[in-house]
Amino acid sequence: MLQTIEFERPAPLDNADGPVCVPPAPIVAQAWARVPEPLSTERRQELRQRARDLLARRDAVLVAHYYVDSDLQDLAEETGGCVADSLEMARFGRDHAAQTLIVAGVRFMGETSKILSPDKRVLMPDLDATCSLDLGCPVDEFTAFCDANPDRTVVVYANTSAAVKARADWTVTSSIGLEIVKHLHAQGKKILWAPDRHLGGYIQQQTGADMLLWQGSCLVHDEFKGVELELLRQEHPGAKVLVHPESPAAVVAQADVVGSTSQLIAAAVKSDATEFIVATDKAILHKMRAAAPGKHFVEAPTAGNSATCKSCAHCPWMAMNGLEGLVRLLEAAEHGAVPDHEINVDPALGREAKVAIDRMLDFAAAHARKPAPAFTSEGSQGFGPA
Repeated sequence: MLQTIEFERPAPLDNADGPVCVPPAPIVAQAWARVPEPLSTERRQELRQRARDLLARRDAVLVAHYYVDSDLQDLAEETGGCVADSLEMARFGRDHAAQTLIVAGVRFMGETSKILSPDKRVLMPDLDATCSLDLGCPVDEFTAFCDANPDRTVVVYANTSAAVKARADWTVTSSIGLEIVKHLHAQGKKILWAPDRHLGGYIQQQTGADMLLWQGSCLVHDEFKGVELELLRQEHPGAKVLVHPESPAAVVAQADVVGSTSQLIAAAVKSDATEFIVATDKAILHKMRAAAPGKHFVEAPTAGNSATCKSCAHCPWMAMNGLEGLVRLLEAAEHGAVPDHEINVDPALGREAKVAIDRMLDFAAAHARKPAPAFTSEGSQGFGPA
């Protein structure tokens, strides 16, 4: 079944001749996602075993994002793959001996894997699985925005296409973006940031950097409601609030910990608290519950009391990754027929995009650790590396 999805994207520039001090305002656009049919317990078990067998027969490794179906997360770990954020997925695939990478996530994640592993085959269960941040930052319009502000250092979030990364000076993740912008700000650099305005605004507030923000947003995180979160906190007075910085400022302001997916999981594990309210895609709760058994996790609210879904925080494109699609892909790969599943990035474009990614990796290596710990409400660093 196809689901129509509305998301925000900035309006095109009107042939700007000079610096654009105010980014184009968002407009509403539409996209679609395929909604998979629910599976019976017997069918799930059958497909999981079939996927295990197929992965074992091929020189392939499964890497999955925290936001995909729990069966795929478990399968990745059971078969020697990994469950991680987008960059760690790509790094794991790059460093793994397998010559075929199966990426369970959204398209920009497959592209990032291909950029870091250009000689490997990168396959995805569904190439139509995309991202509102990626859709909301078309390369032609983004290039025009950059060209209208040539005095700014271009920093883009990992949730962008290979073409947008190729136009950037730096690519960052949510776990190290703040630290890199702080570094650039100390050098006197002015920043052009894309695509997520909430993450950019959070980094701007924390660093004081001069940042011009592309007006994109994640359709999942943008729906969290500050007022509803405040009411939920009253119901759970002892709970710590874990928030991804793609969320609106009114939500971030109530957080005990602000961080990337891996940082929020680490916070749940290392905190003395036993109850948490979590403001990010609710699929992450599967990993949190496994990593911190005995602790209680509550989904942050995305809608008011009159809504049919109190917490709807699950990416419809991440949901397109399922066991049936994975098995279909692996069966096709056995016969060599995977044009509908294979990620290809123009080699020249991939090399350009890799420059911006490598700058981030080199920065992290030079600081002798992985990307920055999470930020806590007390203003100190959080619970360890991403």
